[in-house]
Amino acid sequence: MAPSIWISSKNPIFDSSSLSFTSQLIKFPIPNTNLTNTNSPYQFLKLPSIHCGNIRGLRERIETVKNTQKVTEAMKLVAAAKIRRAQEAVISSRPFTETLVDMLYNITQQVQFENDVEIPLMNIRPVKKVALVVITGERGLCGGFNNGILKKAETRIQELKNLGIECSVISVGKKGNAYFRRRRDKFFVDRFVEGESFPTTKEAQVIADDVFSLFVSEEVDKVELLYTKFVSLIKSDPVIHTLLPISSKGEVLDVNGKSVDVDEDEFFRLTTKEGKLIVERDHLRVKRGSYLCNLEFEQDPAQILDALMPLYLNSQILRALQESFASELAARMNAMSNATDNAVDLKRNLSIAYNRERQAKITGEILEIVAGADALA
Repeated sequence: MAPSIWISSKNPIFDSSSLSFTSQLIKFPIPNTNLTNTNSPYQFLKLPSIHCGNIRGLRERIETVKNTQKVTEAMKLVAAAKIRRAQEAVISSRPFTETLVDMLYNITQQVQFENDVEIPLMNIRPVKKVALVVITGERGLCGGFNNGILKKAETRIQELKNLGIECSVISVGKKGNAYFRRRRDKFFVDRFVEGESFPTTKEAQVIADDVFSLFVSEEVDKVELLYTKFVSLIKSDPVIHTLLPISSKGEVLDVNGKSVDVDEDEFFRLTTKEGKLIVERDHLRVKRGSYLCNLEFEQDPAQILDALMPLYLNSQILRALQESFASELAARMNAMSNATDNAVDLKRNLSIAYNRERQAKITGEILEIVAGADALA
């Protein structure tokens, strides 16, 4: 037999009139709601504690959650509509940029044997100062996307400071700009760049011109790109890519002869097999080192490299912008999807709490009517 509980809407009244104490109570059978039992059929009653003052407060909170759900769902759909174009841009740009890096790397290895070739953008000198191009998002509401790349930048800056190397930051993106502006006393920012809705060659050229002037004037001795690499719709990785100079791993040293290269530098492990996307395509695969044997230059190697280096800078920066933009959209789509799911769960819990409060209020009013009827009997 199910246990029972006595419920009263008023304080007990003891008098000698015909209205007895028990006439004001209604006996309600209550099932055994032992929620610790995993086999209990009342597991759905396990709800988080929701504290709202009254029914009106619960109703207003339910409406607020509904509006929030509409906003997050709309943002999710917008990000999902844009991610396709961004993903296609990443897929189409990777083969060209990676092949160009392979070709330039092998050409520079070949011309090292010619003493009369001097390329300003490839000069390897003791590193005293490094320029970091940090690419962040233009908007928030994208989970930990911006925090991930900013933490990567802080870690890299601290590593260089431990080696006694100065850092100059080129911040790209509104979120990164706001972050570094708040910390001007801690970081030296050479330039702030705000991106557009979709990365373009014009935006990449602005950054490339700044990088070119800093490196050629020897204000910095190394340039590194920090961006978020797009792996899939549910995964992206903050990476560091050495932009200048083009050299083998371990060749760029500080004044004390210590290597300043990152262990997992994207430049040294570029491959088209990593970071496969959803869309599969066939591309021309060029193996590293295939240009190295028996190179013959019809023109002066310095002229060839002078013509290729601006293209290299622009393509690498544009690719980093595209990868970061695609990662931002994927992160926002996932974050808004999770927010929408949480809003649905919260709305359901609030509705249950609202119905319980409403039922309790109705029950209390019925009890008062019954008590009044018994008093008049």
